[in-house]
Amino acid sequence: MWRKKSNGDKIFDIMLIIISIAIIIVIAYPLYFVIIASFSKPEAVLGGKLRFLPVGFNVESYKMVLSERKVWIGYRNTLLYTVLGTSINLLLTILAAYALSRKDMPWRTPLTFIISFTMLFGGGMIPVYMVVKNLGLTDTIWAMVIPNAIATYNLLVMKNYFQSSIPEELQEAAAIDGCSHFKTLTKVVLPLSAPIIAVIILFYAVGHWNAFFNAVLYLRNQELNPLQIILRDILLQNSLEAVGGDMSGMYEKVMQGETMKYALIIVASAPVIAMYPFVQKYFVKGIMVGAIKG
Repeated sequence: MWRKKSNGDKIFDIMLIIISIAIIIVIAYPLYFVIIASFSKPEAVLGGKLRFLPVGFNVESYKMVLSERKVWIGYRNTLLYTVLGTSINLLLTILAAYALSRKDMPWRTPLTFIISFTMLFGGGMIPVYMVVKNLGLTDTIWAMVIPNAIATYNLLVMKNYFQSSIPEELQEAAAIDGCSHFKTLTKVVLPLSAPIIAVIILFYAVGHWNAFFNAVLYLRNQELNPLQIILRDILLQNSLEAVGGDMSGMYEKVMQGETMKYALIIVASAPVIAMYPFVQKYFVKGIMVGAIKG
């Protein structure tokens, strides 16, 4: 039955709306500022004249970004690392999570503890670099995808989802019907796991798309650099020299570099932002069930 809200409830609702709007503004305005800065004149950006609308509409930064060869090489490499790395991540995470979610797996609890322990303590940067170097992975695409083949947090989230959201009776029925573990996984478990798979794909894909530290450690060949390295160079050097400009007209280059930084941020972030709406409906459901239950 519908109940009329009390004055206290109305005040609470109003305060909740105000706080939510304030949080949205705090989160959204920096991204909005980057967008309007990328379309503004460099003088307006440096002079702090931007507030809510672009000042002196300007698309030269986007023209320069999209016409620069190194940017497209970085885009190609980042796309390759994201697709290949996410595929490897997803395959290994699913296989490991399914095995750890099975109650009949020997030593399941100790193995889960050992895997979870790596979230608190690791070998360190130098030992990891020595392993990657001794395996001959430096200056190859595999250096960007193999060292981070499985994220422990994502593995545990998927394991908990399998345990809490996939009825054990279905797996037992599949076993009675003669299904192997592989067929049970592919025919029973995975079709019921679309929410968590979408979440894990999003987590891994965003991680690969934004990754740059592995490139700094393992890559010396500039032809293999991801897009984020190009972005880092522009942010550090604050000029078009970071992406191959000449020395003539340095003042104009430095000025244009201000808005080019923002344009490159938009170009680098656009694919991830465009992907999110397609997995949004799975995101909350998958992460809440996988992380809390179990």
